[in-house]
Amino acid sequence: MTEAQTHYDANPKAHPGLHVIAAVEAVKGALALSAASGLELLGPAPLQRWIGELIKRFHLDPEHGSLAWLAHTISPHSVHLAAAVVLAYGLLHLIEAWGLWKAKAWASWLGCLGAALYLPFDVYAMFRHPGWLATAVLIINLIVVWVLARDILKRRQ
Repeated sequence: MTEAQTHYDANPKAHPGLHVIAAVEAVKGALALSAASGLELLGPAPLQRWIGELIKRFHLDPEHGSLAWLAHTISPHSVHLAAAVVLAYGLLHLIEAWGLWKAKAWASWLGCLGAALYLPFDVYAMFRHPGWLATAVLIINLIVVWVLARDILKRRQ
């Protein structure tokens, strides 16, 4: 590791963008952990009841369609599986947040690749559902990719 890289890693004030992204990732991770806990605490019965209420409220066919499929798919096993996936997602975001806050190179790579994976979906959403929200999401994701890619490139110099 060069002296410039050591100084770069040791100086968090050189990374205000990383701290902002780290804070957002920490919030996403905390929300995901809360959702995973909620899934485990609630279990399948309330979820099935809420989906049934949605089907009734919107006068949907209780035997066909995506909500009907979801209502039939919910079981204790599927709730545990969903909670485990959401837990893993949350932990990944918390680990990424810690790494970005500490200005770790691996966290910049992880965040840049993760945000870049969303870009095609953001572009699709912008064309499929044009509006200020889709545009804002795309712009924010582009900024995140740019900040993290810039960080990666600075480390290589």
